[in-house]
Formats: sequence, C-alpha cells, structure tokens
Amino acid sequence: MADGGGKGDPGHEYATRIDPAKENLTREQLQFIRRVEVEQWKKKADKLRGRNIATGLAIGALVAGIYTYTFFSVSQEKVLEEADEEARLARARGSGTGPR
Repeated sequence: MADGGGKGDPGHEYATRIDPAKENLTREQLQFIRRVEVEQWKKKADKLRGRNIATGLAIGALVAGIYTYTFFSVSQEKVLEEADEEARLARARGSGTGPR
C-alpha cells in the first residue's frame, strides 16, 4: 500500500539507489554490490530457465503431435490408394456388374 511521500515506518531504513561510477565507494563496497547483483541475476536466471524448459516441452509436444498426425494421415491415404487400386483392377477385369 502506498504511503505519503515514499516514507516508511519510523525507525526502518530503506536502501537508496546509488551510481557506483559517481560515488566514492571502497573496494569492499564495490565487491558487495557486485556479489548482490550476481545473486539477483542467478535468481532471475533460475526463473527464466524454468520458463524456457516449459516452453521447450510445449513446443516439443506440438511438434510430436504434428508429426504423429501427419504419419497416421499418410498411412490412411496409402490404405485408400490400395482400395482405389483394387477397384481399378476389378473394373479392368470386368466384374460383370455393369451393362455390356
């Protein structure tokens, strides 16, 4: 919940943003800043890695589904082509069902 002027409860300190290039910081302070930034990056990278894995699995499932659908539809076409071929052969032999 927002409070007036961005000030918190009395007695609580909040981190203020600083520019390490403009501030005169000690070597230990710069190392601490870098360590905190690396930890924040690792936490974000873990979240992103999880999202990437989920996205990869979803795309893989979609590709596998398309492949499976295509495989079965082509095999059905082959069955239909075989049936058409048998019908053509029967007509060529003259099955005797048509007018002479």
